[in-house]
Amino acid sequence: MNPIRFRLAVPDDLDALDAVMDAAIGALQRGFLSDEQIASSRAVMGLDRQLVHDGTYFIALIGDAIAGCGGWSKRATLYGGDHSAGLREPRLLDPAHEPARIRAMYTHPDYARRGVGRALLQQCEDAARASGFLACELMGTLSGVPLYLSAGYRVIEEIEDDRGGAPVPLKRMRKEF
Repeated sequence: MNPIRFRLAVPDDLDALDAVMDAAIGALQRGFLSDEQIASSRAVMGLDRQLVHDGTYFIALIGDAIAGCGGWSKRATLYGGDHSAGLREPRLLDPAHEPARIRAMYTHPDYARRGVGRALLQQCEDAARASGFLACELMGTLSGVPLYLSAGYRVIEEIEDDRGGAPVPLKRMRKEF
């Protein structure tokens, strides 16, 4: 297998990233969510383009293919895409007292279970740590929770987000460095 390489996402990548996210949401949540919940989850998942503009969103490449994408944020928004109503909180976080956010982590279904998600998570944590953060938080989907638990995150809150219609279970998770 080709090694995983990383680069920062740029605005020209947005359509390709949307396609990866769409494929991941549709395929990798099967077995965790009902069809109604998968459809509903699209209302609260997706890319917050602020991450691309902030230079904190990575693309994982295997060969020339986008195998996954994910980022971290120095802003208070915990989860959701540009289209997600009511989730925007662009305030900058204080790295000495607040955790960085791990955001919009997606693996293309063709590359699932190959270490892409774990490598992206490590890339994001390393960047957040280099920026002075002492911890990270994220909102995990049921399909992502096993990865995050194995990487040292712990569940600190469980919610259901029903803004897309059907309630979608999510777990807020945290890891200290």
